[in-house]
Amino acid sequence: MSGLSYRALERRARMAGDQLPASTLASALNRVSLPSDDVVAALVRACGGDPGLVREWVEARRALALPDEVAPVADRSGRPPAPPIGSEAAAPPAFDGAGTEEPGHPLAPPTGRPMVPRLLPPDLPLFVGRDDEVVRARRLLDRDAAGPVTLLVTGPAGVGKTALAVRIGHLSVARFPDGQLYADLQGFGDEPAEPYTVLGTFLRALGVRGGAVPPDLTSRTHLYRTLLAQREMLIVLDNAASARQIGNLLPSGEGCATIVTSRTTVADLASRRLPLGVLDSAAGLALLREMLGRDRTVAEADAARFIVRTCGGLPLAVWVAGARLAARPHWPLVRVARALADEQRRLDELAVGDVAVRASLELTYRGMGKPAHRALQMLSLLPGTDFAAWALAAMLDTSVSQAEAILDDLVEVHLLEIGPVGDTGIRYRVHDLVRLLGRERADQEITPRWRAAALDRLRGACLSLADRAATILAADFQVMSHEELVSWRLPTPEADRLTADPVVWFNDERRFLIAVVDQGLDDDVIAPAAGLATALTPFFQVGSHFDDWERLQGRALAVALSAGDRHSAGTLHRCLGELTTILDRYAEALDHFEQALRLTDGDPAYQASASAGLAYVHRLLGRYDTAVHHFEQAAELARTAGNVNCLVYVTNGIGVIDLEQGRVEAAAERFEQCLRLSRSAGYRPGEAQALRCLGQSHRAVGAYPLAADCFRRAAAISEALGDRLSATHARCWLGDVLVRQGAYGEGRRLLARSLWTYREFGNVWGEAATLYALAEAQLAAGRPALAVRRAEAAVDLWRRVGSRTWLATGLDTLAEAHHRAGDIGTAARIRAEAAATRTGPAGAGHG
Repeated sequence: MSGLSYRALERRARMAGDQLPASTLASALNRVSLPSDDVVAALVRACGGDPGLVREWVEARRALALPDEVAPVADRSGRPPAPPIGSEAAAPPAFDGAGTEEPGHPLAPPTGRPMVPRLLPPDLPLFVGRDDEVVRARRLLDRDAAGPVTLLVTGPAGVGKTALAVRIGHLSVARFPDGQLYADLQGFGDEPAEPYTVLGTFLRALGVRGGAVPPDLTSRTHLYRTLLAQREMLIVLDNAASARQIGNLLPSGEGCATIVTSRTTVADLASRRLPLGVLDSAAGLALLREMLGRDRTVAEADAARFIVRTCGGLPLAVWVAGARLAARPHWPLVRVARALADEQRRLDELAVGDVAVRASLELTYRGMGKPAHRALQMLSLLPGTDFAAWALAAMLDTSVSQAEAILDDLVEVHLLEIGPVGDTGIRYRVHDLVRLLGRERADQEITPRWRAAALDRLRGACLSLADRAATILAADFQVMSHEELVSWRLPTPEADRLTADPVVWFNDERRFLIAVVDQGLDDDVIAPAAGLATALTPFFQVGSHFDDWERLQGRALAVALSAGDRHSAGTLHRCLGELTTILDRYAEALDHFEQALRLTDGDPAYQASASAGLAYVHRLLGRYDTAVHHFEQAAELARTAGNVNCLVYVTNGIGVIDLEQGRVEAAAERFEQCLRLSRSAGYRPGEAQALRCLGQSHRAVGAYPLAADCFRRAAAISEALGDRLSATHARCWLGDVLVRQGAYGEGRRLLARSLWTYREFGNVWGEAATLYALAEAQLAAGRPALAVRRAEAAVDLWRRVGSRTWLATGLDTLAEAHHRAGDIGTAARIRAEAAATRTGPAGAGHG
């Protein structure tokens, strides 16, 4: 290095008998192609080089040049013959011409022939589950692509980014004949590699002698890019932290390509991207099988699958577990599986030699700031598999926008994954091993009081959103409020945005909300957990999530009773009474409603809903006097509580009793009243129910077109609410009246669809009603034998549920079917049974 400016070099060149204008130097430094021999020779002489040194530099230039660029060899004076100096070319390899070097630094030439560096680590013998990614990466690095190409491989710690990059490098030797450069940038370590140091390593690998390696970053970058300008080389920059760490290491030559691996998304790096996820179970098992042998893994297949599942498909974790077992062939796989089952020991178990999953994750964790640390600690306390930003906002007691910003930071370094994108926005997911690391830090840094307060805020947010969504949905005749249990809530605009479509919100959050209830019950925080469980009732009902409904509220009820929480137990009994009624388990339903009345004494709102539910079950069992008594009690309580929805439900129930006892006109008046009240209150499920019952009153007097219109409107409302079961009730009776109008094909199709849906939900009464309607349809079509089969099935089901009125109706149809089939004796016997059935208390099904 000379340390001279352009002007000083121009003067010294003239003194040596050369013409080397400053403009020529400046132009040469900003071109990609190699300088001509005469520019190189003149520049070396101007820097004080003797003839021998000039000759070495000119030969070095020729060695780097393409065949058609080779100039004549310089003579013994060191001066190449002829062409006039004045042609513009690239800067000489070891000069930047900027005058920034110390004067007098010794010049040293590069080697005479270009080296072919092979710096890639050895390829891993075990490499499974990444065939698609390898194919994609090699396609992105194809020589026909406009270069230079940069491929960014991103993913969480331990996912196999380095292994993939090294594998691609070894498979691409023919594509990059001039060699491969590799550097571990240690981006998340305590001492990340500096570009200055890496460039020194690369330049020496490219044949630059130690004394000729420039002492400043800019000059090293220029020389590095100049040497690669005419080459086809692959550069692998492993474990990068940022674009700043990478920028000076990217080549500019069109024949080169760079693979960058990073735990961050490096959003500001212009590159092609290849995100790397965890292995699926099949690939994880394949990796374990390669390490341990097929016989060993097949012999303990369950333990092998458990190991892969517990490692969350993280290749590093699977490899560590496999390495421990491979080194101990006498160990059964179940020994490691049992150790990994203990969450307290899992990260400690995933270590072998100098390789540890914990250390790999901690490198990323330490690189984050305190807000991200606290967020990850809080997220490790969340139940469930995925969550939305509002949950973290509650845990941190901050705004949703601030929570989203922190989550973006965690996604950036792959400590979080983007989970399923729901209709209400992005959802996030924490890998199990990252969650364990966060929980360890939480145990160390978060006091029990802070933990309890954060989870209390989370339950408050869940409750307030569930109550808000349920109020908008208005699907239950019991309007619930848990205001006294809500300790934290989102700002109103944000809450309104999330619950604008309550069913959509619930569908996105269902599993998370259930997990929050279970966690609260585990922690003995009974009242908020039970409150959230009851708040979910209308969503369970509308979405027909009967299994979730029964399991969750059944567990909450057991915990509340054990703790002596009467109010929570009473509200849960009332909700479970509604469920068991829908499932045609009338004896259980009666017990639940009676217990609800006993435990919620003094609360008119809950007393009204429990009385209404009790009345409904008695009506189904044909106990009309008892049903009317409880309906009237419920109506009085509903007026006291101002619960219009419950009043609609009660009025409708009394109307159904009128209808079943033949008072069709009185029933229709009640249904019209229910329709007006429901529309005035915006109670859409009540409107659908009133329309269904009004359709039944039209059907009873043979006004089939009016009945069909009511059933269609009821089905449309229920469908819009996402309530498939209620929509099926309407379609079932629509199919029945279409058959009665002569539209046999369409009617039977609707009835067949209804039958499938009822069986799917296990709704016995609905199944019986559909079979009865299908029997009527077969009679209308002149097929008495088929009608007998359908009617017999309906009668058997009505016997099971104890619905006497409809049992008698079904027996009438069965008798008629036998009569038309010519079996007069059987028909007479069945008619006698129907008459005897009617002498007992009447009953009915779902309206």
